[in-house]
Amino acid sequence: RAASRKILRFTLPQNKCDAILPKPRACQCVSFFLQIFINNEWHDAVSKKTFPTINPATGEVICHVAEGGKSDVEKAVKAAKDAFKLGSPWRRMDASHRGLLLSRLADCIERDAAYLALFRHIFSYFFTHCLLKGYYAGWADKWEGKTIPIDGDYFCYTRHEPIGVCGQIIPWNFPLLMQAWKLGPALATGNTVVMKVAEQTPLTALYVASLIKEVGFPAGVVNIVPGMGPTAGAAIASHMDVDKVAFTGSTEVGHLIMKASSTSNLKKVTLELGGKSPNIVLSDANMEEAVEQSHFALFFNQGQCCCAGSRTYVQESIYDEFVERSVARAKKRIVGDPFNLDTEQGPQVDEEQFQKILGYISSGKREGAKLMCGGGPAADRGYFIQPTIFGDVKDDMTIAREEIFGPVMQILKFKSLEEVIERANDSKYGLAAAVFTKNIDKAHYISHGLRAGTVWINCYDVFGVQAPFGGYKASGIGRELGEYGLDNYTEVKTVTIKVPQKNS
Repeated sequence: RAASRKILRFTLPQNKCDAILPKPRACQCVSFFLQIFINNEWHDAVSKKTFPTINPATGEVICHVAEGGKSDVEKAVKAAKDAFKLGSPWRRMDASHRGLLLSRLADCIERDAAYLALFRHIFSYFFTHCLLKGYYAGWADKWEGKTIPIDGDYFCYTRHEPIGVCGQIIPWNFPLLMQAWKLGPALATGNTVVMKVAEQTPLTALYVASLIKEVGFPAGVVNIVPGMGPTAGAAIASHMDVDKVAFTGSTEVGHLIMKASSTSNLKKVTLELGGKSPNIVLSDANMEEAVEQSHFALFFNQGQCCCAGSRTYVQESIYDEFVERSVARAKKRIVGDPFNLDTEQGPQVDEEQFQKILGYISSGKREGAKLMCGGGPAADRGYFIQPTIFGDVKDDMTIAREEIFGPVMQILKFKSLEEVIERANDSKYGLAAAVFTKNIDKAHYISHGLRAGTVWINCYDVFGVQAPFGGYKASGIGRELGEYGLDNYTEVKTVTIKVPQKNS
């Protein structure tokens, strides 16, 4: 590794490429840009500020990245607004060609997957490629309007038109994936983008920016600003020339974005926010599958998942066996080097998140939950936490109410279906849920009663690019993915034409 102030260069050994992907691109030195991407050019921050990017496995600084602020957002929005003007290359571009550019971008991501996997996104690459190429690239020239038979001598039709300049603010837990979730529908429908990437994980997004320029997107169509939420993020949310903002992150910040929209230009807002998703295991469930799927539901991505199954409700007749098996599975979980293919759990994203999770573990002990395993750091350095399970958890405990966003499983006991539905819904969140049972009638009964945007039955975290995702209540507004995801990036225009009559 040799880092300058503006470019980070890596040479990844071929044997490491082989470990990541079966047929990687021939390895060579790869450059990750560390500046702000505006108008297809790289810029220092107007303030000249930078911030460190930390390797969470060691706590060491990898590099320093330009810290965008309000002035940089102003430049990016102007570039996006200019690129959206009538007569611009992007507005004149055929919809099919927009789809072709998205397809080319997906090809470049596939080509450079080994490099992108350097930054802990091996699993994200595959879904990202399908999202951009196989799905939203195909939608670009198929998002048509309707003809409407209104009364009278009129021809009436609708057009689905792009909203305009879209501000997009993505989180740190799945940065490559979240970038694709946002860019895919926005670009397929002809919008321009100003994206604020999380300060913890800016490198993959900036690398994708270089690919956006490489494949031929016109200048100003996509602009990427690494920076902090209270400065760069707030500037996007309150900007009078941003027509829509899409945010994925905490519910607390979601409130701030809604407020900024209401006090600025009433920009359209979509929010994918937090969750405290109930995972319900009935007494007739396949025990082995329920334990393994529930383990995955909570511990996947170090527990850093908005839809994690973080309230595990188990029917009382199988509660003790389920807890015993779950503890045994957690104790076998391999925590360590993310590049080791045997590793199941890497580090938390940063020290702040590491300390926050340890604080929740302390609160669980303090409030009377029974610590079954784990409960502390898993290594002498880096931000590793032991897979942790609490039993005897009550609904009013902090660990059962608040989003921990870490490898801490809470297991609660229930008796009847009606009881567990009521308890599961007793949360400000409503992002996801799951039911494990062999009885399809019970599965439908519970899933219909749950107030959640996604319900999995006998599985967890099964995503398809075709299926919408989003939450009820404080878990968000709107949907991402699928055809539903396109709705949030278009305006519907009605055009009515007087039809001339004979001899008129």
